[in-house]
Amino acid sequence: MDLEAVRTFVAVADAGRFQEAAADLAITQQAVSKRIAALEKDLAVRLFTRTARGARLTVDGQAFLPHARDLLRAEERAADSVRPGRRALRVDVINRRIAPAALLRGFHGAHPETELDVVTLFDADTAVAAVRAGTIDASFRAVASPSRLPDDIETARVLDDPLRLLTGPGHELAGAGSITLAELAGRRIWMPGNAAGTEWTAYYDRLAAEFGLIIDAIGPNFGSDALLESIAGSPTLATFVGEHDRLVWPAHYDLRRIVVHDPTPVYPHSLVWRRDNPHPALAALRAHLEATRPDAPDDTTWIPDDTTWTPDDPGRTTTP
Repeated sequence: MDLEAVRTFVAVADAGRFQEAAADLAITQQAVSKRIAALEKDLAVRLFTRTARGARLTVDGQAFLPHARDLLRAEERAADSVRPGRRALRVDVINRRIAPAALLRGFHGAHPETELDVVTLFDADTAVAAVRAGTIDASFRAVASPSRLPDDIETARVLDDPLRLLTGPGHELAGAGSITLAELAGRRIWMPGNAAGTEWTAYYDRLAAEFGLIIDAIGPNFGSDALLESIAGSPTLATFVGEHDRLVWPAHYDLRRIVVHDPTPVYPHSLVWRRDNPHPALAALRAHLEATRPDAPDDTTWIPDDTTWTPDDPGRTTTP
C-alpha cells in the first residue's frame, strides 16, 4: 500500500478539506486529489464524499481511518529503529482547530528549525498510552488529577482557555455581550462531539451538573463545519467553544461569541510527556509554553474539582 497516499488520506480526514490538507502536506491540491483517487482505486471503495463544505468521510472511510493511522505509526516506529535522535518531535493536539494546535503553531513559529509531526489521537487514555509507549512524545490534554497518572508521566498546565457561548444571529441571546452561567441554566447547549468516556465530556458533564445546564450530544457528529452551519440557522441551538479555538465560518453565518462569566468556565489544557523522554525539542517546547502561557481571565474562573473529575471516575455526574 502506498504510504504517501495513506498519509494524504489521514491529512484530509483531519483537515476536512483537500485544500487544507494540501497546505499541511506542502503539496498541491491536485496532488492530494490524485493520491486519494489512487488509494480509492486500490481499495475499490469511496473514502470521501465531496461537498461544497469540504470532504466528508464515507462509512468505508471511517472504517479505514484507524487502520491508516496504525500504518503510519508502524512506519514511524520502523524508521525510528534506525535513526534514533533524528526524528521529528511527535505531538498530539486532539483536533487541529482548537487551542493546543494554536499553541503548537506558535512554538513552530518561534522555532522553525524544529521538525514537528502533528497527530490527532482520540481520548486521554489513548494519548497517555502512546506517550508511555514512545509512539508520541507529548500530548495536549485536560488532566484533572495528575496524581492518578502513571509515575513515569509528567504534566504541566499550559493554558486555561475561557469558554464562549457560540450562537447564530437569530438566537435569543445573540445580542448579549456577556452572560452568566446562572442565566444559562436550563438552556440547551448542543455539543455533538461529546463522546462517552472522554476527558472533555467528563468536563462538560461536571459543568452541567454544577450549574444546571443542559448539554447534550443528541444526533450524529458530522464535524465542526456541520455544527457551525446548524448553529447559524437556529434560533434555539448554541454551543461552547474556547476563546483560543481557531474556527472559521462563512461571513454570512454571522455567528456570535458571547462572554460567559460569574464565574468564567475555563478548559484546562496541559502538556503530557514521559519523564525520561530525551528528545531535545521536547525541552524546547516545554520552555516555550512556560514562557508564553497567557494570563488567566480577570473574572473568577471555574475548573472542576480535580478530586472528583476524571474520565474514569464511576461516580461522575452525567448530563440529564
